[in-house]
Amino acid sequence: MDWQAWLWMDWQQIVGITVSVIGFYFFLIMFTRIVGLRSFSKLSSYDLAMTVGIGSILASTVLSKSTSLLQGVFAIGVLFLLQALLSIVRRKFKPIKALIDNQPVVLMANGEYLWDNLKKAKLSTNDIKQILRKNGIKAKSEVFAVIMETTADISVIKNNEVVPDWSLFDDIDDKQVLVTTYNSNIKQKSQL
Repeated sequence: MDWQAWLWMDWQQIVGITVSVIGFYFFLIMFTRIVGLRSFSKLSSYDLAMTVGIGSILASTVLSKSTSLLQGVFAIGVLFLLQALLSIVRRKFKPIKALIDNQPVVLMANGEYLWDNLKKAKLSTNDIKQILRKNGIKAKSEVFAVIMETTADISVIKNNEVVPDWSLFDDIDDKQVLVTTYNSNIKQKSQL
């Protein structure tokens, strides 16, 4: 290994990297101001693709001699434009949204595991137990729902005396499972 090449940079490389980072940073802020902060959100899988794409372009622009600053800025501009267009299409055409976005998955409803959904999400009960403990859950009976969101984040919703606003669950395919198990729990409590 050539240690000198690995540990050393000449002043031209330092200037090149510095100018590229400053230029890239300026244009990234400008594109974000134009398109909006959603560009860096993690609401869907295409948001993740955007973030990874920006990171990759940034790295190749700043550290590669073969990619110019203008090429990197142009590539980022195209990514931002693509995301803005896709965002508009998603809002206007629901079938496209269904194709692009992941659907939330109910993993647990009213303290009971939904085995088929756990299998679909490729999660084990141990994964869910860990998430429950992180959320301060001491008993499965405390759980109204555990939902894997479109971002792969997992939401834990506790049981309490508040009647659910079912409109909050409209985007979930298994909403009916929540409604059914909730109603059966209410029925059981009223019989006691």
